[in-house]
Amino acid sequence: MNQEMNSETSLKDIMNALGKNARAAARQLAVAPTEQKNKALLAMADEIENSTDEILQANQQDIEAANKAGKDAAFIDRLELNESRIHSISAGLRAIAGLDDPIGQVLSSWERPNGLHISRVQVPLGVIGIIYESRPNVTADAGGLCIKAGNAAILRGGSDSYHSSHKIHQALKAGLRAADLPETAIQLVPTTKREAVGEMLKGLNGTVDVIVPRGGKSLVARVQDEARVPVFSHLEGICHIYVDKSADPEMARIISVNAKLRRTGVCGAAETLLIDQAANPHHNRELIKALLDAGSAIRGDETIMTYDDRVEPATAEDWDTEYLESIISARLVDGVEGAISHIASHSSNHTDIIISEDPETVSAFFENVDSAIVMHNASSQFADGGEFGMGAEIGIATGKMHARGPVGVEQLTSFKYLVRGTGQIRPS
Repeated sequence: MNQEMNSETSLKDIMNALGKNARAAARQLAVAPTEQKNKALLAMADEIENSTDEILQANQQDIEAANKAGKDAAFIDRLELNESRIHSISAGLRAIAGLDDPIGQVLSSWERPNGLHISRVQVPLGVIGIIYESRPNVTADAGGLCIKAGNAAILRGGSDSYHSSHKIHQALKAGLRAADLPETAIQLVPTTKREAVGEMLKGLNGTVDVIVPRGGKSLVARVQDEARVPVFSHLEGICHIYVDKSADPEMARIISVNAKLRRTGVCGAAETLLIDQAANPHHNRELIKALLDAGSAIRGDETIMTYDDRVEPATAEDWDTEYLESIISARLVDGVEGAISHIASHSSNHTDIIISEDPETVSAFFENVDSAIVMHNASSQFADGGEFGMGAEIGIATGKMHARGPVGVEQLTSFKYLVRGTGQIRPS
């Protein structure tokens, strides 16, 4: 596959051909038995493991280009692959193969007084377009999840991860061949031109059923503004930690450091720390010190600044910023109600967590925080489909229609009604 296409063939024609091929493949996948889909997934996993050296070489090309372009450390971290991460990609595909197949599952059924028997049955969505940026692992995660749910996938990775994604895609195609499934079930857009995204957002002549963007704020905003097909997405991950006065101090320190610093470039990384103003000041100081000592900068309100000379003053913009680096904003709030109020005003409805030992306070937080993921006494870094037992995810959806939270196999399905009768007609 060439990075740039033959100039004699228009971009629109190339993209529409991808859509036509995906629609044909989707019809085959919709009726493919579970065993055949699993065979493909396991073969993909093996092929990725066997291609580790080639994938790493391709990834090094991408990293060198990113360094030359002056990309920051958080970006490079999202882009970089190593043997451990490649093993995780392979393990993710095997985990997807081990999931129950949702297709054909009867969600509910009932019988009407006239004898009609009605059932609601899970079916694939059809053709899913995934637009992503620097994470090459999304190539395998998205492709694998789509196959398990009986969907065809059109993948448009970022130019920064082009070589890495191309090598991973080759392994996915080999897995499809091994299971006698069409290679066009997972297609990688053969160009880095931005216009290709625009064509996908138009729906490729009605062949694309849903778009899933996974990337920075500018990408997701463009998709939400321009898409003519349904979109599963989140604009940004402004995730909060609320430390209640009843919180175990050591637990609060450990969770907060992990939530912020384990990987700062993921959308589930904590960006704002809210502390109950009724909490013990000594414990507050120790919490702030732990974050600073671990390498996080802190932008705090007036009281937080008194806890440590290293704290910088927060501005109004900090409460609405997804840093994706080693920075966290921090302020005191008036108990759980103050935390809920702040989150309602500033959260992106991605993931918000409470650290507390008071069941009533936790209940209030759970009931009133309207985010896709709400957590108690656990790091927001668990906001991930793999950690939820979904094998992998395409992304986190923060909308309220259809899919919400990690978008895994179950979320990549729809349903249809099967109505069985014995000759019934409706009276005039």
